[in-house]
Amino acid sequence: MAAQIKQRRPAGGKKSKKGASWRFTLDLTHPVEDGILDSANFETFLKERIKVNGKTGNLGNVVQVGRMKSKINITSEKQFSKRYLKYLTKKYLKKNNLRDWLRVVASDKETYELRYFQISQDDEESEADE
Repeated sequence: MAAQIKQRRPAGGKKSKKGASWRFTLDLTHPVEDGILDSANFETFLKERIKVNGKTGNLGNVVQVGRMKSKINITSEKQFSKRYLKYLTKKYLKKNNLRDWLRVVASDKETYELRYFQISQDDEESEADE
């Protein structure tokens, strides 16, 4: 029985570092459907602002930024931080005065989603009563 377990283990193998790539997705569905955010404009912002080797506008073949309807996909051959993507997204929202209404939330390991802040109705009703 133990011999069978040992045979299965090497089959999984590890990824070689040379072929590793980082893939992230930004889901802009809600703001794009409501018409308050332009996904094409955001895509160009990312292409202009993403730094590779400490320089902006140096994407080359290392980082690809693509857009499918209301989702933006970022693929990188070099190590790329998901947190850096969140930083750039927040910077774009602040630049377009959308930071007060939208927030960047991680929906899974490789995806960020733009969501609206939840404004409670209870506060507004209590103010109306007074």
